[in-house]
Amino acid sequence: MKPVVIAALAALVCSAGCGAKVEENPPAESPPVEVAAETPAPDFRELPEASREGGLPLYEGLEARRSARTYGSRKLTEAEVGQLLWAGQGITSARGFRTAPSAGALYPMFLYYADDVALWRYDPRRHGLVKAVDGDVRRDLARAGLDQAPLKRAPGIIIVVAKPAISAAKYGGRAERYCMIEAGHIGQNILLTAEALGLGACPVGAFRDGELLDVMALGGEYLPLYLIPVGEAFEP
Repeated sequence: MKPVVIAALAALVCSAGCGAKVEENPPAESPPVEVAAETPAPDFRELPEASREGGLPLYEGLEARRSARTYGSRKLTEAEVGQLLWAGQGITSARGFRTAPSAGALYPMFLYYADDVALWRYDPRRHGLVKAVDGDVRRDLARAGLDQAPLKRAPGIIIVVAKPAISAAKYGGRAERYCMIEAGHIGQNILLTAEALGLGACPVGAFRDGELLDVMALGGEYLPLYLIPVGEAFEP
């Protein structure tokens, strides 16, 4: 397994935090990172520690990255799942900073992973998965995603969800925009990591929001932004 080296990516993109604050919404003290209230906590799945060394050189990964829509049937390993989710929202410092930049370091984003067992929420602090919905929901996710072929074929699906209210406490009406920018950072990190691992992945933005949130047992205060089917790259 070859983890991606993505640290240089932060130098290539501008953090959403570069945007100007809205004057009529003075900065508030940053709230603590929030855990989705809808997610039950009893079932926890610890992931292997993510690798921080070696990996595909950044520029090679950028050149090689393509959206893959066909996958092998092999289930992703725990190490692969952990590396992908760490690349999207892993904690990289004692101060709680993460792999993807966030406006005001508020981190209003949540990553979910669906496999044949359950829908899981990624817990960056413990680098593990908390069961959110029991059972295989991939078919329901694909249906909410307009039955697009990559969603129907992938052994795993990563979902990027935002809670704009967390950012709105500081940035007011620009919060949703910053969440969308942040989702782009997260998505690219995951896609480059998939390339480095020899996996195929495809960013999907077309889905029915309400139906997707219903499948995930989340309320309307959450904003789904990305579906990323991922699996072993397969050339038919």
